[in-house]
Amino acid sequence: MTPFLYTTISKSLIKAVLMLVAAFALAACSDDTVYGQNAATETTLKLDVYKSPTCGCCQFWIDHAEEAGIESSIHHPEDLTLVKLQRGIDFQYHSCHTSVSQDGYVFEGHMPAKLIKQFLAEIPANAIGLAVPGMPVGSPGMEVGSQFAPYDVVLLHKDGSSSLYHRVETAAEQY
Repeated sequence: MTPFLYTTISKSLIKAVLMLVAAFALAACSDDTVYGQNAATETTLKLDVYKSPTCGCCQFWIDHAEEAGIESSIHHPEDLTLVKLQRGIDFQYHSCHTSVSQDGYVFEGHMPAKLIKQFLAEIPANAIGLAVPGMPVGSPGMEVGSQFAPYDVVLLHKDGSSSLYHRVETAAEQY
């Protein structure tokens, strides 16, 4: 083999290898990766749940959320009311636990997991989150046999006001 032919083949081979490496690098950064995070992890919904360590119905609600594919990190703050107020949840909307999404949206009380997902899929303008005030019988985590009381899911606005987000009329429509 002549030196010219050997050099040409070597340069062509190096160029081809570099192009392959570049192609693999681009593929690794394409559709499966969004801003350095794998898209599969981006679809996993995670909530920080703030609750009293002794509240059983909160754990039942967490079980409901996890069955719907929502991961929970549980926190037991010294002052749960302060956590709620700092997040913009007025006293009239309080329940026994507060959940916060990775983006800072709040979900107060015994909220159906499907409504959390619906809210996060299409976030209303000027919203801070949703609330189920009190502890309605039959709501997720508050099941008592076949008893059910219809309840409102309230949309909380940044200005402190609220509006009706969804009226839950039957136990079946929560799931």
